[in-house]
Amino acid sequence: MEKVMNTSDFDYYLPDELIAQDPLTDRSSSRLMVLDKDTGEISHRIFKDIIDLLDPGDCLVLNDTKVIPARLLGKKADTGAAVEIFLLKRLSDKDWECLVRPGKKLKTGAKAVFGDYDLTAVITGQKEDGNRIVSFEYDGIFEEILDRLGQMPLPPYITHKLADKNRYQTVYAKYDGSAAAPTAGLHFTKELLSDIENKGIKTAYVTLHVGLGTFRPVKCEDISMHHMHSEHFFINEEACEKINGTRNNGGRVIPVGTTSLRTIESAADESGHLIPCQGDTDIFIYPGYRFKLTDGLITNFHLPKSTLIMLVSALAGRENVLNAYRVAIENGYRFFSFGDAMFIH
Repeated sequence: MEKVMNTSDFDYYLPDELIAQDPLTDRSSSRLMVLDKDTGEISHRIFKDIIDLLDPGDCLVLNDTKVIPARLLGKKADTGAAVEIFLLKRLSDKDWECLVRPGKKLKTGAKAVFGDYDLTAVITGQKEDGNRIVSFEYDGIFEEILDRLGQMPLPPYITHKLADKNRYQTVYAKYDGSAAAPTAGLHFTKELLSDIENKGIKTAYVTLHVGLGTFRPVKCEDISMHHMHSEHFFINEEACEKINGTRNNGGRVIPVGTTSLRTIESAADESGHLIPCQGDTDIFIYPGYRFKLTDGLITNFHLPKSTLIMLVSALAGRENVLNAYRVAIENGYRFFSFGDAMFIH
């Protein structure tokens, strides 16, 4: 490992107007910065050009998690005071670990109601970190009620209301469970994915349910002291066969997004071999990390001082990445969840 870096080593200034507030009409028409991780050379393309930058025999690794409309706005049953419950992790059919607001009014035993009393929540416990255990009462199917009453949990830097909540999902989203979208995948259309597969490029799907910790800033100056959040992942046999086969045949393994990268790097053995598995990962990747499987990465532009810009710097080099971000800002690239993309190769 290289010498430990400081959080301030990953800081940069971003003008507010470059934070993308709305998705583009055409997912694949965003800009694409192409960064050579060895030389630092930069070129500018459109995202749909990604097909020209991939070779037959390469393998894209995509995270097929689905964002749930996890924000519930309701009222306290006894006083009518406004409350918010944010679903974090399902514990059983009716029990969830949640964030609640205001915390002082939602202690164990408190009850909240949503909609026309379609959904009732009872606080049944409290964790050490302040999160609550909440038991929901309802008639019917929980997912249908949530789809009707819940709001998409957009990141705090997006202030515009989302007109179509499907735009905060990838077109291949399949398994419910995320509190945030794997945003690098938002650029793909079904047509583009079909063209990619027809060119002989494999697509392997893994699942990592993205937690709110993805937005948590690194608060300690020595990054090695940062405690990474834990997220649940699944990798099935088909994905393992595609990824292992790509490596064995000399193709490139290219995760789409930092969540896909963290999933395969967590699951691979020291030789870079994958077997079907599931579990929780709190892997923290920063400069000095030795990649087992990853040859390139499709990603968005990330928050200053975040674990994500540290991960990208581990792959492409901190100086290369910070220079690429400077160039992106000079050229008016759109940043963060609904922003433009980068292909590191």
